[in-house]
Amino acid sequence: MISRRQLRIKAMQALYSFYKRGDGEVALTEKELLFNINKAYDLYHYILLLILEIADYAESRIDLAKKKYVPSEEDLNPNKRFIESNLIQQIRHSEQLLRYIDVKKLSWVNYPELKKELYHNFINEPAFKEFMEADDISFSDEKKLLTNLLANVVYPNESLEGVLEEQSIYWLDDLEYMISMVIKTLKRFNEDGSQKQPLLDLFKNPDNRKIPEDKEFAIELFRRSIANRSEYVEYIKSNTKNWDLERIAFMDILIMQMAITEFINFPSIPTKVTLNEYLEISKLYSTSKSSVFINGVLDKVVDQLRKNKKIQKSGRGLIGEIDGDQQN
Repeated sequence: MISRRQLRIKAMQALYSFYKRGDGEVALTEKELLFNINKAYDLYHYILLLILEIADYAESRIDLAKKKYVPSEEDLNPNKRFIESNLIQQIRHSEQLLRYIDVKKLSWVNYPELKKELYHNFINEPAFKEFMEADDISFSDEKKLLTNLLANVVYPNESLEGVLEEQSIYWLDDLEYMISMVIKTLKRFNEDGSQKQPLLDLFKNPDNRKIPEDKEFAIELFRRSIANRSEYVEYIKSNTKNWDLERIAFMDILIMQMAITEFINFPSIPTKVTLNEYLEISKLYSTSKSSVFINGVLDKVVDQLRKNKKIQKSGRGLIGEIDGDQQN
């Protein structure tokens, strides 16, 4: 489930922490990297649980309205379409979700005001009103409603960001991606599904490897970036002759160092993929001009590495890569 880009970002964060701390504790920082990755998976389940919390708040409002001294006809006969929807019930009874939140002790109990705010924002959405007032709704309509909740109510909410920042320094970077993964999960639910409806795994592992390939990728990227730092920084220095290395942003050097690590040590990843990934990451985590600078430097580094036969790519989808090597 977790993407290679997310893993690159987390490896970058771990490397940044490692160099800034300066204690040489590689094993400790690697442990923090894996903790960071697992926290992202916590957030995935936490968002699923938040959907239920909003539904529970809606139900509590219905129960409270019935206890009015003089309840209205609407109070006595409320519209329960949202809280009783098939999709909500499937999430509520998901064995995988219930087991995970029990083990991890995930809860929104300390944030009643957030649940209240999200609920009121949600019921004022045109999509919610249309759903509740429609003559008939389908399971697809239920999916669309929860997608609207996540994409238009939950994600841009500043109060939620504040709550997440309190609980984990990692979660704000993960929030948008994990919401997209929850939406992807809901789209996979079947109308006739049961409590055994599968959620997404943290790592894809079709070959049932002892260590999933993507987890191994993150660990190796982190380790090799540290182990070969001096060599890779020399490639950067030799291709920025008009620049004093101390004048280059530390994050730019870190991003280029990681890209060079991939060029040399990961033969199945096309050079263009690596280059594009780190340019996108630079737009998020470095200066506004960094991507242009990094692109120019890495283009020269790639040429140098190819001439020195340091880039050896193999595998499916790498025909153009091999042709590029032969030209040099």
